[in-house]
Order: sequence, then structure tokens, then C-alpha cells
Amino acid sequence: MQAWVAGERLHLGAEAEVLSGTWFERPAVKKIRRPRAWRHPDLDASLTKKRMSSEVKLAIWLRGKDAPIPAIWDVDMQEASIIMERIEGSQLLDVLKSGDFDDALLRGVGAAIRALHRNAVTHGDLSTNNILITPQGDARLIDLGLASIEYELEGYGIDLHVLHEILRASHPEIEGAMDLVIEGYLELENQLGPAPPAPGGEPPSASEVLKRLEQIMTRVRYHGG
Repeated sequence: MQAWVAGERLHLGAEAEVLSGTWFERPAVKKIRRPRAWRHPDLDASLTKKRMSSEVKLAIWLRGKDAPIPAIWDVDMQEASIIMERIEGSQLLDVLKSGDFDDALLRGVGAAIRALHRNAVTHGDLSTNNILITPQGDARLIDLGLASIEYELEGYGIDLHVLHEILRASHPEIEGAMDLVIEGYLELENQLGPAPPAPGGEPPSASEVLKRLEQIMTRVRYHGG
């Protein structure tokens, strides 16, 4: 049996190519990091290996904490590729454009983000393209290429602010979209209590993150954003 069987290309970007396929007959996705031609090949290979190693370690650790992300199934440093579980669903971008959703969906998005943040991890690219909605209506976070362990409030606030700006710009017709995300973010904290200590310290609380979000939004308004 061939382990990886490639299907169609899902995405081709500056950073990576993403293919659908199967891994031992299970639906899978293969992410292949693309060489950056403007960098020296040795430096590019070193940086790629470092970023891949960080992404994989974080993803495996987070899955052990039941974070809403895909499972990692195989890593090939030589090819600069990662094979992971394929989550069936649609990008949040497309779901919001369709109009076929309710308030609970956006609260679920907030809860998924908080589940990541409770483990002292910021996403780094929290766009509506990187949030999948399963057929059951659950939110899953994908593409952890820019994720990192973080203990400073700013990164958490920026995660939420990036999503806020995208919702405001791309989906202005959805009244109170970010308010619903924030409700879900807080609700998960209320259900589970304070986040447990992470390996390097204490993750910030939901209320602390939201206060920082307010400060970031105030700064952006002040500077004319």
C-alpha cells in the first residue's frame, strides 16, 4: 500500500503548496514549504527546518491538550513537507458569505480561539481562511506556520484584532460579528475556569486578553486605522 496518494492542489502560495490526498487511505492534506529564491539556499533550508520543527512540535503538543487543530501524521524535513489530518468542512470566509449560519457558530469560533490561547499559543495569522467549520458546525483552526508560544499579552490581542479587522472589512453586513466571537471566547473560560500553567509560565486570562484588545483597537483608531 502506498502511504501517501496525492489528489488535487488546494492552495499555492508564496509560503507553501497544499495538496489533498490520502495517508494510508485516510483523508489527508500535505503542506510543502516552497523555497524562497531570494534567500541563500543554505539559509533558506535552515530557516525552513526551524519553522517546520516549531510548527510540528506545537501542533503535536496542542493535540495532546485537545486543542481544535488537525492531527500531524507525517513529517519529511528533506522535502519540507507535513502530512496532516484533513478536516472536512468549509472556510469560515465561505460560511459567512453564504449567510447560512447562526450566532452559535461565531461563539464557537471564539471558543476555539480561546482553547488555543489557554495553552499559551498565539496563532499569528487568524484570518477567516484559517478557520474551518465542520459539517457539525464546530470551528477548527488550521495553518499554524506562524504560531508561537507566547506569554506577553500583545500577541493574544493581535490575534483577535486581526480577526476583528477582517470581519469588519469583509463582512460588514454581519452585525455584532466580533461581539459574538468575544462572547464565545469568554464563555469557554467561564466553563473551564482559569487556564492551567503552561511549560513556561501562566497563560493570560480571557479578560486580560480582551482588555489588551480594547487597547489595541484604541491605538488603531487614534492613529487613523
